[in-house]
Amino acid sequence: MAGFNFQMILLDPNEISFPDPALLESESGIMAMGGDLSPQRLYFAYQLGLFPWYNPGEEILWWCPDPRFVLFPQDLKISKSMKKILRDEVFTFTENTCFREVMEECKNTFRKDQDGTWISDELIDSFVELQKNGIAKSIEVWQNDELVGGFYGLQIGKIFCGESMFAKVSNASKAGFIHFIQSQKENLELIDCQIYSEHLESLGATMISKKDYLNLLKNQQI
Repeated sequence: MAGFNFQMILLDPNEISFPDPALLESESGIMAMGGDLSPQRLYFAYQLGLFPWYNPGEEILWWCPDPRFVLFPQDLKISKSMKKILRDEVFTFTENTCFREVMEECKNTFRKDQDGTWISDELIDSFVELQKNGIAKSIEVWQNDELVGGFYGLQIGKIFCGESMFAKVSNASKAGFIHFIQSQKENLELIDCQIYSEHLESLGATMISKKDYLNLLKNQQI
């Protein structure tokens, strides 16, 4: 992961607090390190625009990158081939039917240029608690009664903070992502994709400034 160019702020594991990312400038996007992964701290972090991302065995790193990779629902791009897949009902979709399993699949998915996964057992347990409280959610993609794709994240107002996705067959996660956006038009203004990926760029995701993202997030909580 990238380095940082300011004095690192170390969090107290016994106090749920963070530095204000709007007041910090970091070339890497790292705002703080340490703390814990309790459900309460995680939810507070996402409300501030922060998310955890770190290598296995290292201190927890809390990020708020600038620029921020996001997707506005109205900018969603659907290819002709994906339109056919959706029209032919190649996949079926559910929400929150097997949240833990989706996270486990995301944890076990191989990702190029990534040494292990930040999705620890502790993180899974905390997200499961957030899901039970209606804060986190998962989208499941099925084919022939088999779970073949999905993703999970947190909902803050009308902003969905996407965390991770997986696919066991071609186009499964992409189909689930498109279905989610199309089915949530009334409850979705923005999807936070966090870090750039070609996969999500092909669907219409783009970069906005950290300042703009934090303002959009703040407007959801007024």
